[in-house]
Amino acid sequence: MRKIFALALALAGAAAVSACQTPQQQTGTLAGGAIGAGSGALIGSALTHGSAGGAIAGGLIGAGTGAAVGNAVTAPPSGQCARWGYDYNGNRVCVAFY
Repeated sequence: MRKIFALALALAGAAAVSACQTPQQQTGTLAGGAIGAGSGALIGSALTHGSAGGAIAGGLIGAGTGAAVGNAVTAPPSGQCARWGYDYNGNRVCVAFY
């Protein structure tokens, strides 16, 4: 039960620390945060011999690191814009490319 709770808390932390600016960056940031949280929780649990605190700390550190790396490696789309849309803040963004 502790491991499930720790993993759920780590995934919630990943969602909380992943700042999604545009629809193109959402995929990389959320995927990186989720993968980082999962692997951080497993590593933290293994290093502290099954301690929930280690899993939570590892999950939070992994979520932050994974979200940052996932956001950084998201390549900007190339080409011309085929369709424009608006993001959550009302900014005009390209949603489809040639």
